[in-house]
Amino acid sequence: MKAKAKDLGINLVESFSEFKEFKNIDRATMMRVLEDVFRNILKKKYGNDANFDIIINTETGDIEMYHLRLIVEEGEVEDPNLQIAISEALTLEPDYSVGEDCIQQVFLDDFGRRSILNARQALMSRIIELEKDELFKKYKDKRGEIISAEVYNVWKREIMVLDDEGNELSLPKEHLIPRDIYKKGDAIRAVIHDVNMDKGSPKIILSRTSPEFLERLFELEVPEILDGLITIKKIVREPGERAKVAVESYDDRIDPVGACVGVKGARIHGIVRELRNENIDVINYTTNTNLYIQRALQPAVISRIELNETKGTADVYLDSDQVSLAIGRGGQNIKLAGKLTGYQIEVYRLANQNLNDEDDVDLEEFLDEIDEWIIEEFRKIGLDSAKAVINTPWEDLMRRTELEEETILEVQKILRSEFED
Repeated sequence: MKAKAKDLGINLVESFSEFKEFKNIDRATMMRVLEDVFRNILKKKYGNDANFDIIINTETGDIEMYHLRLIVEEGEVEDPNLQIAISEALTLEPDYSVGEDCIQQVFLDDFGRRSILNARQALMSRIIELEKDELFKKYKDKRGEIISAEVYNVWKREIMVLDDEGNELSLPKEHLIPRDIYKKGDAIRAVIHDVNMDKGSPKIILSRTSPEFLERLFELEVPEILDGLITIKKIVREPGERAKVAVESYDDRIDPVGACVGVKGARIHGIVRELRNENIDVINYTTNTNLYIQRALQPAVISRIELNETKGTADVYLDSDQVSLAIGRGGQNIKLAGKLTGYQIEVYRLANQNLNDEDDVDLEEFLDEIDEWIIEEFRKIGLDSAKAVINTPWEDLMRRTELEEETILEVQKILRSEFED
């Protein structure tokens, strides 16, 4: 039994050494934890740990414990934890005398197998809890910071990555850019999106779709932003597809858009590659709402804007050939412009515009196939040609007209057949 207990004591020390070597816990904390564990053992065995000294070597993991007791005459021992008879003290050290302090070493194998097993379990539990606390503390104030990590596991709903200290971080599927493809061992960059406790364990969520990720990338590529000469006022994104970034310069000598794009696009190209060729529009911020909306709808050229400050709407009028540019593929351009400016933007084709596309066809040519009231619905929002209706996403047409989805899709089908023929 003694030999087994001694082996367990060695295992306990090895456990301490293992955690000390591989876990990010400072030395003082480790010493405090280990001392607490052994003091609990002493309390269970002796009922009190007040007269015990514990010495821990944090380099080797060696632990020494000593019991201090006052030497008294035979028959005068009132508390064996605080006092020791002279006869017993002399067996430990021949030159002890009454009134002195007796120092007796206590060994791990004196506690027995069960006590040491419990101590090892307690030590491991405390270390694990400390690791969780340290990980939470490390990341709780780092929200919004960019991090480089290594892909450890790729699952259906998330990617598990490891930071430079081997801590596990989560990158959920919804925070991945649609064209992101990673495998184990790949390097990955993302922003720390959220840090919380989940069932007693820290959960660090990363994101590559957050506007903050794009903002941090600009800070890395554009020194003027990091120096405070240029500020990013707002970012809106359709991850992997398109983004709009409003910037402002505090120095009249600095062109904020030019500085962000770089010579021949040198600065922004690296960001675009990181975001899987996401199209990034950088525009000058302004407090002039009309001008801000015009810039937000680039590359379309705006002819007129009618604002309703109360309702937060902006009716934008354009030439026929500019409507599709303003709306953008899948309605992305107008949607992002609305988010950037805070206005609900409606696009209208200017009346009495001649068709610039000689292949386009006026909607009136389809009166034998499409009811006149339906054509009128399209005209109300400035769409008076076949291609104008085809190039506008059906979702946008539903939102801006009184027509149902089925009707819109059928109309677009009829109009497309004209050009297919």
